[in-house]
Amino acid sequence: MEQLTGTTTDQAPADPAVTDDMLAAQPVGYWSGLVHAAVTRHLRDAMAKLDVTQPQYWVLNRVNGGSAAPSREEVVAQLSPLADGQSEISRVVDQLLHRGWLHIDAGQLLRLADTGEAARVRLRELATELRTVVHMGISDEEYMAALKVLRRMIANVEGDGHS
Repeated sequence: MEQLTGTTTDQAPADPAVTDDMLAAQPVGYWSGLVHAAVTRHLRDAMAKLDVTQPQYWVLNRVNGGSAAPSREEVVAQLSPLADGQSEISRVVDQLLHRGWLHIDAGQLLRLADTGEAARVRLRELATELRTVVHMGISDEEYMAALKVLRRMIANVEGDGHS
């Protein structure tokens, strides 16, 4: 393990009522977990009102993105790490095929149907609206700084603390 430099702050127990002057001692896993849960719940609750799930939105975006249409296997492989289980994305592809939002072409590649593209656009607008709420009172510079810190923490624990 690399030697720590500078001062080391003691790790305090997680405390949702901690004052600002004590935040540096708070566990990042606790706070990042709370953010993940709150933002995900907020997004999924809003999407549920449109009878759509967040994983369905992921699949629509993945099929739409990229230079070439993906196969079912490529979509499943790329999105499964984000999902709640190994089979979720495969089920989502089935749901979207059943809805008529996706179709499989002659080359066995997934394509968006017009209704799927309309849903993707509507969901992107919703996600943008929700992002505005989540980012209220946070400048782009503060947001970027927070993400850079999180990215550095990931690199630190995954063994590439120099990136």
